[in-house]
Amino acid sequence: MAEIRVENAVKTFGKVVAVDHVSLAVREHEFVVLLGPSGCGKTTLLRAIAGLGLVDSGRIMIGDRDVTYLPPKDRNISMVFQSYAIFPHMRVFDNIAFGLKMKRVPKDEIRRRVQSAAELLHIENFLERYPSQMSGGQRQRVAVARAIAVHAEVLLMDEPLSNLDALLRLEMRAELKRLLAELKATTVYVTHDQIEALSMGDRIAVMREGRILQFDSPTTVYDMPADRFVAGFIGTPPMNFLEGQVRQQDGAVRIYIGDYALKPIPEMAGMLARYDGQPIVAGIRAENMEALSQPAEDALKVTVLVVEPLGSQNLLTIRIGADIIKVATHPDFRAAPDQDIWIRFPSDKIRWIDRDSGKTLLPDLDELMA
Repeated sequence: MAEIRVENAVKTFGKVVAVDHVSLAVREHEFVVLLGPSGCGKTTLLRAIAGLGLVDSGRIMIGDRDVTYLPPKDRNISMVFQSYAIFPHMRVFDNIAFGLKMKRVPKDEIRRRVQSAAELLHIENFLERYPSQMSGGQRQRVAVARAIAVHAEVLLMDEPLSNLDALLRLEMRAELKRLLAELKATTVYVTHDQIEALSMGDRIAVMREGRILQFDSPTTVYDMPADRFVAGFIGTPPMNFLEGQVRQQDGAVRIYIGDYALKPIPEMAGMLARYDGQPIVAGIRAENMEALSQPAEDALKVTVLVVEPLGSQNLLTIRIGADIIKVATHPDFRAAPDQDIWIRFPSDKIRWIDRDSGKTLLPDLDELMA
């Protein structure tokens, strides 16, 4: 069994709490991504799982073994670092074989595993080269091949693609996802790039200031973020936020953005009614709004500030009251700076957020069960 369980882990550096009572369960063969901004504690947590930095308190389990205080060599893990960490004076073959030699694996088995790993990473023709004779992408493949050759229970990856250019990262993302699905490895992957997280992970743990704010599937994290931070961190562009006011009129709940009324879905009406007369935040993604070139019912008139043609879509910057937001349109939608357009807000795509706590409001369960 290669399940990973982190139980109430704490790690401090002086007065700085890098990992703050974190619990995390990674299922066998699962690909989990630790995602967050620089300094959120994701690499510290990964290093604690690897044994490269011991936690101050809490427990770390791999399968049924308590590995909290075991050295890395006794945890049956492999790790891929951001800096590749391959030996410049060794041939590619010897770099891949290094961990196997340390474990005193027989020579014939070493040759078989090195060849197999190299073929999986498409570097079988480079085994006699030195790292200086290879590109950055090829060196990263060597680092990954070395990690998978030892057949460890757990594979840990610390921003392995961050040193590559954009096109190579795109290629390597797909390669890694294919490879890890084939290997069925239990993988924990650290990144600050939310596109990597969304495209690669089975589940994403979004971290901030040493804590996990949300741990769920990429679709859920993107579509139903737990709070304003997650909503604003995930997505390109991030979710838009509009300040509104809740009002009950004739038994109906409306949220007013200035003079414009947004209508919540029925399942949210009961919960939002409790905010009558209070401010609320409406969150909506750029691609979930409908842009119109002519006036229409339930559409808000706005003025375009900036147009960014991106090929697959146009990204419009508009102002609504004091809020500046982004709207994604079809590339054929014609708009220009200072032009008036109209925007519709689909009720089922709006996420309502408590302004004080920043937490996303979930549908009223009583109304859902009615």
